Amino acid sequence: MLKSSIDKATGFEKRFENIGTIVFENSTEASKAVAQQIATLIKSKQENQESCILGLATGSSPKGLYAELVHLHKEEGLSFKNVITFNLDEYYPMEPDSINSYVRFMKELLLDQVDILPENYHIPDGTLSKEEIADYCANYEAKIEALGGIDLQILGIGGNGHIGFNESGSLQNSKTRLVALDHITRVAASGDFSGLGNTPRTAITLGVKKIMEAKQVILMAWGEGKSNIIKASVEGTVTNQIPASFLQEHNNAVFVLDKEASSKLTRINRPWLVEKIVWTDRLTRKAVLGLALDLKKPILMLTDADYIENGMSDLLADSGPAYDINIKIFNKLQNTITGWPGGKPNAEDSNRPERAEPARKRVLIFSPHPDDDIISMGGTFMRLQQQGHEVHVAYQTSGNIAVADDEALRFARFVCDYNEKFGIKSSEAEDIYKKSIAFLKNKKASEIDIPEVRYLKGLIRKGEARSTSNFVGLPDEQIHFMELPFYETGTIEKKPLGEIDIQFTMDLIEKIQPHQIYAAGDLADPHGTHKVCLDAIFEAVKRLKSKDFMKDCWVWLYRGAWQEWGIDEIEMAVPMSPDQVLEKRHGIFKHQSQKDGVVFQGSDAREFWQRAEDRNRETAELYVQLGLSNYAAMEAFVRWHY
Repeated sequence: MLKSSIDKATGFEKRFENIGTIVFENSTEASKAVAQQIATLIKSKQENQESCILGLATGSSPKGLYAELVHLHKEEGLSFKNVITFNLDEYYPMEPDSINSYVRFMKELLLDQVDILPENYHIPDGTLSKEEIADYCANYEAKIEALGGIDLQILGIGGNGHIGFNESGSLQNSKTRLVALDHITRVAASGDFSGLGNTPRTAITLGVKKIMEAKQVILMAWGEGKSNIIKASVEGTVTNQIPASFLQEHNNAVFVLDKEASSKLTRINRPWLVEKIVWTDRLTRKAVLGLALDLKKPILMLTDADYIENGMSDLLADSGPAYDINIKIFNKLQNTITGWPGGKPNAEDSNRPERAEPARKRVLIFSPHPDDDIISMGGTFMRLQQQGHEVHVAYQTSGNIAVADDEALRFARFVCDYNEKFGIKSSEAEDIYKKSIAFLKNKKASEIDIPEVRYLKGLIRKGEARSTSNFVGLPDEQIHFMELPFYETGTIEKKPLGEIDIQFTMDLIEKIQPHQIYAAGDLADPHGTHKVCLDAIFEAVKRLKSKDFMKDCWVWLYRGAWQEWGIDEIEMAVPMSPDQVLEKRHGIFKHQSQKDGVVFQGSDAREFWQRAEDRNRETAELYVQLGLSNYAAMEAFVRWHY
């Protein structure tokens, strides 16, 4: 299936892409296709009574692949008895039974669930002394060579373009070795280790040379978060600053992507530069706004020459001159701006983002974590409440893993001191405190919190969320804590979305019967909490859409502290004054456990309120650059049609 897809690649793609790329609708379909490719290889080797040598990767990208391989084994009888595997890497130092070890990862997700012989899988040893590593790595490569090399190597890709743990600067002839991990890599992994300070600084990795010697290579990447590095790896020059770009020189390598990961490739992002297209309204808007921003011109200042010199002469021929196109796009963008996110009562609404009626709407804001509502759409949240709508907020998860241990202890100590001060006898509270402090004092790195500690952390976040909603003006009965079960594992690794999560979501929507639903539309990580929460909403809405009340329900998607909608995607932009920006900041400050040292900081050192303000200001500045009104900040939304 993959080979036939590659063979269909046409010449115009090769103008920009220096390696074969296959784009699937989603990571599930892509994982199934790769699994079928592996299954075909295994079976062909079995027919010839040969071993199948697989190079395997870890991380989030191959999880769906391994689940599908397990399915093929259990449901379709695919045997792994002739399979020999070599994993790319392992953190160092790392005990094999650690919750974050790749030995544990591989055994739980694949090896223990199929019939591969224990002596046939190999994973770098994170328990060696440093003196033993060089000989061990040489022996690891020798085993691969003795078997005739790797038949098929599976790869993921890091945010800096690393393959395995071959970081930026790695050479094409690099061998299997101990490496220092790039700061970007450590930050990306820090969530798994409960903070950057606990994240390993070194790892053992298969070298680039052995990866390039594999007979076939499949690199998988999912989500918008990988789109920029995918473009650089596929369309850029070969450079050791982006080790994945070395694969351009491999004679049998392919990148398997979902739509989001492929979104920056030229043939997808700017198809008019690649082939003759039908100029839809969406593509016209994308092209014109992109042209204006590239040339640093307001929309109304673009000329025929600008269009022609930038590959858009077909658009001029279809819809020109430039002046007419400019006016049309300018008006469309201007019509996205509204100070009435719930619709303006008694107003002519044909060019407004939202309906005028009903004048007072029931609004349901879904917040994946207890602070996403105020961080991502706090200004809109407040405006909806102030303009008289019946606003409900639903916190989909407890967010308990994002609370530092010392915050939990401080909270438990407060309860005990409070009880003592006011003469409230509670041996249970004292026992919880003692049990929590005993656990946390002896807690190992990455150890799962005991239920008492998780509950304490959840209470902290619940209190902060309620405080924020009360600050906005919501009564307690319009604040809903869903605590979706998929999240409550105590670790970064969550359960798959389950029927119970969908049913909880459906029940709440049916109870409120909203005219508007707001949901977090972050697609950067297809396995992340935001995406799972969004999938629960999408599925619930699809199942409920035949209900009478759903005929009047519109779904608006917002984005979080990490990213924003593209200017060409925005369908509603809610402006904020300087005073409203400050009021939103005060709402974010209610989440004290997420200030001054966030557990999951990511690669951005700014606090969440700073990220939100900068993002909202940058959105407003884009509108100014394009020749529209100047506002202090803007929150942006895209409507989802179901």
